Amino acid sequence: MNRSLLFIALLIAGSQTGIAQDKLTYKAWDPAKENIAVLEGQAWPKQVKDPYDRLPAKAEGVVRPAVWYLSNNSAGMSLRFHSNSPEIVVKYTVKGGLQMSHMPATGVSGVDLYAKDRDGGWIWSSGTFAFGDTITYRFQNLSGNQDREYTLYLPLYNSVKWMEIYVPADKSFTPIPVRREKPIVVYGTSIAQGACATRPGLAWTAILQRKLDHPVINLGFSGNGQLEKEVIDLVAEIDAGLYVLDCLPNLTGTPKEALMEKITAAVLQLQSKRPGVPILLTEHDGYTDELISPNRKAESERPNLALNEAFKQLKAKGIKDIHLLTKNEIGQDIESMVDGVHPNDIGMMNYANAYAKTIRKILIRPEGNVVTSRPVTQYRELPGYDWEKRHNEVLDYNKTNSPQLVMIGNSITHFWSGGPKAHLARGAASWDKYFGNRNAVNLGFGWDRIENVLWRVYHGELDGFSAQQIVLLIGTNNLQINSDAEIAEGLKQLLAAIRERQPAAKVLVLGILPRRGMEARVAKLNRLYAGVASAAKVSYADAGGVLLDSNKKLDETLFSDGLHPNEKGYERLGAFIGKLIGR
Repeated sequence: MNRSLLFIALLIAGSQTGIAQDKLTYKAWDPAKENIAVLEGQAWPKQVKDPYDRLPAKAEGVVRPAVWYLSNNSAGMSLRFHSNSPEIVVKYTVKGGLQMSHMPATGVSGVDLYAKDRDGGWIWSSGTFAFGDTITYRFQNLSGNQDREYTLYLPLYNSVKWMEIYVPADKSFTPIPVRREKPIVVYGTSIAQGACATRPGLAWTAILQRKLDHPVINLGFSGNGQLEKEVIDLVAEIDAGLYVLDCLPNLTGTPKEALMEKITAAVLQLQSKRPGVPILLTEHDGYTDELISPNRKAESERPNLALNEAFKQLKAKGIKDIHLLTKNEIGQDIESMVDGVHPNDIGMMNYANAYAKTIRKILIRPEGNVVTSRPVTQYRELPGYDWEKRHNEVLDYNKTNSPQLVMIGNSITHFWSGGPKAHLARGAASWDKYFGNRNAVNLGFGWDRIENVLWRVYHGELDGFSAQQIVLLIGTNNLQINSDAEIAEGLKQLLAAIRERQPAAKVLVLGILPRRGMEARVAKLNRLYAGVASAAKVSYADAGGVLLDSNKKLDETLFSDGLHPNEKGYERLGAFIGKLIGR
């Protein structure tokens, strides 16, 4: 795609626009004019009436008018992009009022910018803002000349008419396409829509998106989350990884039997159209002290009784793939609520933490207690190394080829050879010789650490096919930042994730290859690797013997830089692996 078509060169003076103090040339990006899907959280990107709507145009006149009106709010939507600019300016207009009595303008109508750090952690970007006919957010003093991945969350309770994002003309700006992963779809009430977060990024669905690093579709409709068939029909159109039904706060006045029927009908309706997709049902978590308002407390508890009864009946009938999130697990209290129903920012975090814990169990994505056992992405040092593009290429390759041999690793594996093809292949002859007839896939990513591979496994790279053999070579990029114990613990977590997704495959763990100046430490760590592999009941082998010289130092004739094998080194490594897995 020709990116230059996306940008408009602007010569703008700060005295006239408020964007800069001096006359500068800026370039502007209008997401609504992008020719690829870039709006995260929009389930029907090509079917909407207005660019930032949440429901498709066909829903107008089908769902109730109140639901349609609220679907024009951009709750849960976000834009991702890369930039190295020290300044990012967002200008836009909205259709409705700027604020509400119990929710500030920054939450109702504001935007919110987050960045990823080098190790995949999230950084909130503080900005200045001005609300008027045109709303302007200015984010300054960002890390200039360092490319970062940003996420811009859109207003929770307002409808965006138009929006443009500006950066100085000499700085980079690259929109990121929406993720192709099956989203978590949330159908709920004002609480899901985002009331009463002070910023869009503090709505619990946004926090959840960051915690799981997973796309989330927000179909929260303030006061109108009522498990209606017309809405469930639309929800079922979305090819989801998980459905969340969190509508009880809007159904407190529904008689028990009628509510049980609604819950049961919604579950069966979803399962009939999306069999096998898990459904998470959520209790009403309103907080009211029974000494202050006993009637209101009883009112908030009644729908939970109906939900639990319906849930038990569904389970008794053999309905699978349904789960329950309880009020106690969410754990709101007097300090976390605005009015006994709507959470404040503390309450939003309570919701997000409870959802993340439960959803990790449902999707089988556990996290450990050390950094190597928590799945994250990371910044890549090489300009132009688009790891997310490669991730998508891997998913496509697996879908097309159903590989039987899976080679998992970092740049040592990535730049060996095989498909998906890289721009560099240092050992094509040996790859073809030892793996060419094995229907192999190369799951090597430059700079990957154990926790990055864990992210890739959790996000689909071993899904949808059944491999015969998996070879894992990972850990060298952890050596300079983690202890041996942390590295071994990460390997343990990774092997469990691999086993869960490929139970029939044989797994071979390779010890970390010799590295210049670290030969002794690598040898010691590999003894831990052998123990972890044994405990996981998978095979282990150390290729160091064929890559070291007589003094147990790196054989420099086999490496290009003290880390990556050259063609001769790859021949040795290929022969070693080929003998273990059979040619």
